[in-house]
Amino acid sequence: MSRPEKETGFHKSVLDGGIRVVTEHIPSVRSISVGAWIETGSRDESDEHAGICHFIEHMVFKGTRKRRMHQIAERLESVGGYLNAFTTKEHTCFYARALDEHLDRSIDTVCDLILRPTFPARELEREKDVVVEEMKMYEDSAEDYAFDLLESALYRGHALGRPIIGFESTVRELSRDRLFDFMGSHYTSERIVIAAAGNVRHEKVVRMVEKAVKGHVFSSPVNDRTKLNGYKPESFTRHRPTQQAHLIVGTRSYGVHHDKRTALSILNTILGGGMSSLLNQNIREKYGYCYNIYSFCNMHSDSGEFGVYMGTDPSKLHKSRQLIFRELKRLVDREVSPRKLTRALNQVKGSIMLGLEGMGSRMMRIARQELYYGRYYSLDEIMEEVMAVQASDVQEVACELFNPDNYTIVELLPEG
Repeated sequence: MSRPEKETGFHKSVLDGGIRVVTEHIPSVRSISVGAWIETGSRDESDEHAGICHFIEHMVFKGTRKRRMHQIAERLESVGGYLNAFTTKEHTCFYARALDEHLDRSIDTVCDLILRPTFPARELEREKDVVVEEMKMYEDSAEDYAFDLLESALYRGHALGRPIIGFESTVRELSRDRLFDFMGSHYTSERIVIAAAGNVRHEKVVRMVEKAVKGHVFSSPVNDRTKLNGYKPESFTRHRPTQQAHLIVGTRSYGVHHDKRTALSILNTILGGGMSSLLNQNIREKYGYCYNIYSFCNMHSDSGEFGVYMGTDPSKLHKSRQLIFRELKRLVDREVSPRKLTRALNQVKGSIMLGLEGMGSRMMRIARQELYYGRYYSLDEIMEEVMAVQASDVQEVACELFNPDNYTIVELLPEG
């Protein structure tokens, strides 16, 4: 059942019914991180139920058939552990961190959340109020609001363009029956990955997962997720009660399976990844036009977003936009220098390796690899791929993405 990778502590098993269990054994630590991942996110929702994945993420903590709300909260905290969850465009994850001696408790708890929630009626309306307040919090953040506008434009008419949290109108209409129906059709065994990293033994994790899911009847999976629609660049301006002007220049880019995804990550680092990046040195340090400027690169299974964000004084907005365009064009017109390339390669390499010092990061890494690729990528494989990127690869990506005719531009300006 178990398939170990050579010279690593990684193992994978597929249980009867289809649940995948992946583990990474790190014997030098005394902690563990466990995650129950579901291959379902906000892009899998219908328009009328936008936000249901995120709302379910909240509601499962209100009680299960085994535990009441306060017992769930105390389950890990009472032994010095931690329990939480998050929702993305394509996945939902419930995870626990604890000492290795509490592995059984951690696995049982996260599996209980995804298999046996009760969605108490008395908590339903109260939690809707909580989620609406969360929406208001994001809307009060001009930066978050600007990114919502960008995604809406990049994926106009598609679920990827909606906020993960949904809308007040759709969340208010969610019923208890609808939550059960959605979980039944989307939290299916083939879409579930249980991942564990730390001082864990794979065979023990498998036995504990089998015990935790025993007797649960899974439904058949729903149809595949909706394919992407076409992209048409847009430029628009909105006004908000802010002090700064917020600018995003973005476009659709590559997904996680694209053969240029690593070169794109290096390009992102060179352009806007840190204090030594082109954007920071040439716009913040040279001109003093902003405090916060960076480039971003988000990848999904079949698409992604790449762009530049900055906040600046409204009087400097036009000049800032021109400077951003200039930096993008430079990357198209000529290859980056060997010094800049080497620095970016080492920066990405260091970031990856430093990120693996936490068991939570290791757990999320092996889970995402399984969900997106169905296989394990060793650190040596990843480093080899990173260090193989050439300056010509970076320029090729820039030529494909940095076409001014394909930019979507979002400007968020102060009112008045």
